[in-house]
Amino acid sequence: MFAVFKPARKVALAAIVAVSSIALSACDPISTGGGPSINTSKPVPVALLVPRGSGQSGDEVLAQSLENAARMAIADLQGIQIDLKVYNTAGNAQTAAAAATQAVNDGALIILGPLYAEAANAAGLAAAKRNVNVLAFSNNSAIAGGNVFILGSTFDNTARRLASYAASQGKGNMLVVSGNDASGEAGRTAISNAAAATSANVVGSVSYELSQQDVINSIQTIRNAASSNGATSIFMTATTVGALPLLTQLLPEAGLDPSTTQYIGLTRWDIPAQNLALPGVQGGWFALPDPAKSQQFRSRYTATYGDAPGPIGGLAYDGIAAIGALVGAGNSNALTGAALTQGAGFQGVNGIFRLRPDGTNERGLAVATIQEQKVVVIDPAPSSFSGAGS
Repeated sequence: MFAVFKPARKVALAAIVAVSSIALSACDPISTGGGPSINTSKPVPVALLVPRGSGQSGDEVLAQSLENAARMAIADLQGIQIDLKVYNTAGNAQTAAAAATQAVNDGALIILGPLYAEAANAAGLAAAKRNVNVLAFSNNSAIAGGNVFILGSTFDNTARRLASYAASQGKGNMLVVSGNDASGEAGRTAISNAAAATSANVVGSVSYELSQQDVINSIQTIRNAASSNGATSIFMTATTVGALPLLTQLLPEAGLDPSTTQYIGLTRWDIPAQNLALPGVQGGWFALPDPAKSQQFRSRYTATYGDAPGPIGGLAYDGIAAIGALVGAGNSNALTGAALTQGAGFQGVNGIFRLRPDGTNERGLAVATIQEQKVVVIDPAPSSFSGAGS
């Protein structure tokens, strides 16, 4: 029996992208161009909201990692002063809203965090009353918009990267295979949107209930749909702690040869590391941040703090790096939505990224495969963005 889709907090700890099962509406209380004016000759007040205080040990680890990474980023800034104050949210919306209100009352001109979608949404609503933007660590696009920008890697961004690459390799006729939960449905939508934005095509889709038996029962349906619809690739939303091991084992056994019909994953197939030994994932494609830059950050963080960063620690560094780059330009509008969404983007610890006017983000990702139980990059992450973004 495979483990099926951990709750949101556990998923964050496993560094696996997930979408909250709670439907959230993106708030749009101010225009994207909103935000306070700042004096760039003085220290810039920045609030960091972390999930400390929830009583869960995992949240404490995440909170410390985020704070450490933020302070590392501040130390790396040259000639730019950041006055960082840390506020605990206990991982819940009510406390996050109160923390955001307190932070703004204390003088914060921009908020970094919080992590969980509901908390980030609440913090955004509270901060909007004072025209302050929020750079949340969430990956849930549902809360993006108005004064809330999300820093976490999204399904949409990953799907676009992989769909575009698949099309360029003659594997763009994609059959989508997804679970029937909120995460699977969000992934399926992201893949469909990615196909519409690229030269790839969704030729069909198959969903399954979140049980081992239903995954087994879906195998013949997937094989038949791939054959009858002319699929050149199977794009799966499953995670390595969910249905992925079973799917990648049973589909080849059913005759869906991965050497001719490319297997593609919306989530990371290399986490945890023991998954690299699974026979079914060999040769599959997935996306990941620039490995060289990610390793450099992990090494520096470990040397500084004596332990490896948490899976999302780099997001706090990225947030400070973006703020620092904008403040360093000397413009009083550095923390407005218009400045935050400048098309050139920013250099982060995992590669380039930029914030979009709709509150989501675009990250430069590499495409990788697994060969002989090792991750091999087959299409490097870009070093700059083309176009102004949208």
